[in-house]
Amino acid sequence: MVSNTGTWLQGVAVPYVLFQLTGSATWVGLATFATFIPIMVLGPIGGTLADRYSRRRILMIGQSFAALFALALYIAYASGTREPAVVLLLTSAMSASAGLTIPAWQAFVPALVPHDDLPSAITLNSVQFNAARAIGPALAGIVLASWGASAAFLLNAVSYVAVVGALALVRVQLPRLGGRGGSVLRGFGAAFGYLKRRAGIWRGVVLAMVVAFLGNPILQFTIVWAEDVYGVGPEALGVLTGAIGIGAIAVAPWVAGAMGDIPRAQVVRVGLPAYGAAVMGFGLSTGYWFGVVCAAIVGAGFLAVISTTNTAAQSIVAEHFRGRVMAIRVMGFTAAYPLGGLLQGWLADRIDPAIVVSTAGATLLGIGLWLAWRPTWLEPLDDPPDAFAPDVA
Repeated sequence: MVSNTGTWLQGVAVPYVLFQLTGSATWVGLATFATFIPIMVLGPIGGTLADRYSRRRILMIGQSFAALFALALYIAYASGTREPAVVLLLTSAMSASAGLTIPAWQAFVPALVPHDDLPSAITLNSVQFNAARAIGPALAGIVLASWGASAAFLLNAVSYVAVVGALALVRVQLPRLGGRGGSVLRGFGAAFGYLKRRAGIWRGVVLAMVVAFLGNPILQFTIVWAEDVYGVGPEALGVLTGAIGIGAIAVAPWVAGAMGDIPRAQVVRVGLPAYGAAVMGFGLSTGYWFGVVCAAIVGAGFLAVISTTNTAAQSIVAEHFRGRVMAIRVMGFTAAYPLGGLLQGWLADRIDPAIVVSTAGATLLGIGLWLAWRPTWLEPLDDPPDAFAPDVA
């Protein structure tokens, strides 16, 4: 959580700096693009590594490199290098490290708890992530106002010490994994073939991509709304962005408990329309506190959909496909998010941000209502675990 708090602190500082330097929502969209596209491109390699080698060792190495790139961003900015391209380049380098480690992160979680505790473990993991999403932006507002962006970049670099130290203390016995031979592409092709036969997994991936493309760009628009609509400073921006994480934390106990008693499909039927309605409300908002409330509901709906579909994938997938399948899920999400952010940022510069965001929210709401009308489409999210599946690679 400490490390993710630093990541979110920087996640607010980078678009804030770019908007200050350029005054363009397109550059803010480019920040999202530079953050997530390397994760998508390197997903096949990261997923294959997670299925072939020690996931703990992969995480240790990847997080160490990310810390070095974060430190380089601090040094560059603090020394007076204020070029948007430099900021984007180093942000992309950190994202490349993430692309090689995120599948290992995802695949590592089930090894830490008994299978019956997996839904709660995944929700708890989402809670720490969203707690960081609440704390990081709020801290970013204070840091940006008091010490400037260079301090935010330095704090992020230092925060990696926490996660590397935690990994050094973890001892876990992982099962022996198959599929060690063959090329990366062949192994990843086998994972795609497996995925196509598991409706509960691929439908969850599709839902995550829809949420990322239409709804997640609201994170970048909090900067635009704070400056151009609400007319507030960085402290209030931190509260606005942090409200998304607070909403997620607030709904987490229900999500964790619901998955023991309520079908996963039903959680999504409730969460997705709420998410879409809140995004639409934020896009139409003109008052700061109404925007904060909408942002909190956005966070609640996001956690409900993403945590539930992640639990479905982790619960269903066969162990020796876990790293590659989770890489496909991460790739889908991290491709849809920057593309949605770039498109919405470009449209916002040419049309109107309120129209763009509210239309995206209305589309999400429509999809959610359609799924409520066609409930059988979501039912495979509750499929049983897949104990064995041949790995042709």
